[in-house]
Amino acid sequence: MSHTVVGWHVEVEFDEDDRRTRAAALLRLADGSEVRAHGYASRHRTDSNQPRVGEEIAGARALNELAMKLLTKAHDEIDQVSGRASHPITV
Repeated sequence: MSHTVVGWHVEVEFDEDDRRTRAAALLRLADGSEVRAHGYASRHRTDSNQPRVGEEIAGARALNELAMKLLTKAHDEIDQVSGRASHPITV
């Protein structure tokens, strides 16, 4: 029985100002392809300035979009090989 170890690298970068946080996520797959996604968070004018919280929200939204794109990519590949439509799981 063969055992293979595979790893992925996910990078998340943030761009922030006083009111908004933007996150860009990048996943590099072993086949050389990349999946990219973005997430945003905005601070209400009455909220205190907590950059870490904005990063967590924007980062989570970017990673959630990344997960959905990865599911779509996997199902597209299944469809191409099988010749029929697979049924993606929605979260």
